[in-house]
Amino acid sequence: MIDVNNIEKSFGEVRAVAGVSFTVARGSVFALLGPNGAGKSTTINMLTTLLTPDAGHIHIAGLDVVKQADDVRRIIGATFQDIVLDRDLTGTEVLDFTGRLYGIDTAERRQRIQRLLDMVELTDAAHRLTGTYSGGMRRRLELARCLMTEPQVLFLDEPTQGLDPLHRVMIWQYIKRLQAEQQMTVVLTTHAMDEAEELANTVGIIDHGRLVAHGTPATLMRATGSERIVVTTANTDQPSRVDWREYTWVQSCDVIGTEIHIGVDRGAQRMAEILHLLEQAGVRVDEVRMVRPSLADVFLQVTGRLYRDEVR
Repeated sequence: MIDVNNIEKSFGEVRAVAGVSFTVARGSVFALLGPNGAGKSTTINMLTTLLTPDAGHIHIAGLDVVKQADDVRRIIGATFQDIVLDRDLTGTEVLDFTGRLYGIDTAERRQRIQRLLDMVELTDAAHRLTGTYSGGMRRRLELARCLMTEPQVLFLDEPTQGLDPLHRVMIWQYIKRLQAEQQMTVVLTTHAMDEAEELANTVGIIDHGRLVAHGTPATLMRATGSERIVVTTANTDQPSRVDWREYTWVQSCDVIGTEIHIGVDRGAQRMAEILHLLEQAGVRVDEVRMVRPSLADVFLQVTGRLYRDEVR
């Protein structure tokens, strides 16, 4: 459905995107992850025709996003991080206005509005001004609005940003439903690794304008090659008492406050050895646990940045 081939984009001397290539299969969910300033937004803006690539090619459903931009816009829908709704319109009026802009006839507009309001569970609030909506309600209405045109490809930029856990799960359910029932292709950016693991069939991680990892979440997590032992110590000065670089079976080590994150080859077997070394060094351990590789670990491995620091 989406074919991105060696695209580039610069702003003056800043090379925001430096030769990115990937494909997205029809009916799949693709998550684009990366640190702030890595090139995510620039890439999405090129995919949605808002920016023109300096080099390379993008095709969506066989259409060239530069040469056939108008045709591409007719088959895509998009929501962005900033919620943009007219506070003086009701939920129904927002959807009706969108349908009018796209030339959808009255009878069809009414059918789609009712169906979408039901899907995002806003029927009871349909005749209230959107200025009275909560953040979760506005996010759901934005999703309904971009679905008014029945797009083949849906672009979601941080779709659950700022939502409470309940509304995050609701948005996840809608995305899964669109994929399952309509075979809709979804491209999302997110700062929530659990969201990418839950929704995405494939993941791309971009850093410094380049795609540094691409594959299924399971494949990427297996490729980290290590499990983590997380040790919580009693004081902030204790983790530095052991030089973990001396041990060949330690693949990585990060100290975060009072926690030591140790990447090892065989977590269950190494836990006892780690505790023994800490005891010899006089480090008091409050808690120890083993953590299987996650997308956050992949992110750290390929970008060199701790994800929790990135999103503060």
